[in-house]
Amino acid sequence: MKVALAAMAFTFAANASLAACGSDPEACLIDQGTYHAVLPEGDIKGSVIFLHGGGGSGKGSISNKRWVPAMLENGFAVITPDGKVRPGRNRRGWSFHPDRPKRRDEVAFLSAVRDDAAQRFGLDATRMMLGGFSIGGSMTHYLACEAPDTFYAYIPVGGAFWRPHPDACNGPVRLLHTHGWTDTTVPLEGRVLRGSDADDPDAFMQGDVYYAMELWRAENGCRQLRGDRFKTTQAFWRRAWDRCDPDTALELALFPGGHTVPNGWAEMVSEWFAAQTNTN
Repeated sequence: MKVALAAMAFTFAANASLAACGSDPEACLIDQGTYHAVLPEGDIKGSVIFLHGGGGSGKGSISNKRWVPAMLENGFAVITPDGKVRPGRNRRGWSFHPDRPKRRDEVAFLSAVRDDAAQRFGLDATRMMLGGFSIGGSMTHYLACEAPDTFYAYIPVGGAFWRPHPDACNGPVRLLHTHGWTDTTVPLEGRVLRGSDADDPDAFMQGDVYYAMELWRAENGCRQLRGDRFKTTQAFWRRAWDRCDPDTALELALFPGGHTVPNGWAEMVSEWFAAQTNTN
């Protein structure tokens, strides 16, 4: 499949700086940071803004051969922002944890990425999904919780809330969470990263994905605790909650693997997105 870089696909020939934006190794520069972008050939069904994991980068994410080509093949633009470099560590990350120092207002930054990409590349800002891997997935959950109307839908992978869990969020969402059944880096139940054990008041702990789904059921006004729909597609074991408030969606997809964005994820997300836009 031929894939056109966003800057090559969009007609900015008269402006060299814009023509370079989105191509390797250049990044799109906005006030709060940088991002990379690539467009599919043909009609664009929507866009995925995807947040890298700890120590990663937008450039690294957009070069991922496992899911980016498939997302483009299915008609989605892919936008990969850069996290802020952590002082003294030369590693990029996201200011996702509510109890940790903020290096940047990530809601403002990712909103700016959305708006800049929409204007620069002619994308529909109302059909953008926010996703991410590992702490990028955590950032996705926290942004959805704080400002749920920022993106059309949320598609985190291998990362959710951290302890202490939030008690509530600011509204309902469309959300598909994907997680590896044997993930030991970010286990489904979470784990203690610093501290003696889970009873240590100073422990730094990942959260529980099952709690996150419970919280989203409450925010989405779901009528039942158990899932309403169960299916297996490719390697994914999926359960969805359908008896919820209008214009919401909630689904959990597990796969028999560890801490990774799995094969088939892009195809599953594309199908899920199509189902949302056909019914809302």
